[in-house]
Formats: sequence, C-alpha cells, structure tokens
Amino acid sequence: MGTRTLVTLGLTVVVTAAIAGQVATPAGDAKNGKKLFAADGCYQCHGYEAQGAAPTGPRLGPKPLAFPQFSKYVRQPTGQMPPYTVKSIPDKDLADIYAFLQSLPAPPEASSIAVLR
Repeated sequence: MGTRTLVTLGLTVVVTAAIAGQVATPAGDAKNGKKLFAADGCYQCHGYEAQGAAPTGPRLGPKPLAFPQFSKYVRQPTGQMPPYTVKSIPDKDLADIYAFLQSLPAPPEASSIAVLR
C-alpha cells in the first residue's frame, strides 16, 4: 500500500468515526416545548422567549447550541444552573424544548426599530 492510500484510508476512518459520534437532533414538538419551557421554570432565568438576561441566564434562542451540546449542558451544567436529569426532564421533553428554541424567530434589526434610530 502506498503512502497516499494509507493517508486516504486514515482520513476515511477519522471522518467515519466523527460522523458516527454525532448525535442527530431529535424531532420535537415546539408547541409542547414552549409549554415545558414555562412549566419547568426555564423562563425564570432565560425569559419566556429565551432571550436571556445578563444577571440570570444567557440567551438560548433563536439559534440554540447544537443539540448534543445543549443536552450535555442541561444535564451537566456549569455555573449557577441546576442540573436537569433525565428523571426531571425526560429526553423527549428536552427534544420538545429544543424544538421550541429552534422555532423562535430572529429579533428585528435594530435599524428597523424607529425608536432606536
């Protein structure tokens, strides 16, 4: 086997392993996710529209972290956020909350808001 073939084979193995290690974003119900976001108390730190606030919690929407990172952080957070185990927020509910975050529209450009001009 030539060097070029070994390099190609090695890259194929690395790319395949990376793809296999990725977790696909689960399908979720955004409408139910919005209800859960409020019921589970997420709004208390992140606001009802996941807009966040400096002293309480970061903005989560409209473009949330990729689902694997989002899920990991919810389950094993750093800082002041309490952990939400599978028992407290089942994976299906977490997928619904994520779908809600993905469904949030982008805010308007500041230049489009008359009072800010």
